Amino acid sequence: MTWNEMMLSDEEREQIDAIRQREGLESVDQALEWLAKTALRNGVKRVTGKGRTLYAVIGNPKLCV
Repeated sequence: MTWNEMMLSDEEREQIDAIRQREGLESVDQALEWLAKTALRNGVKRVTGKGRTLYAVIGNPKLCV
């Protein structure tokens, strides 16, 4: 998986660290991943009215034609 670097202000880092501690996560990266997945789940639930499971899809990287 490709990782992107994020520039965070001190206030944003404090908020993410508070979420990390509240959710029992080990790193800021895990907290950011948790926030992204939570936002996706909530968005999908608003659109479809149903919850969905999110997981990494690993497979053949060939293009669909």
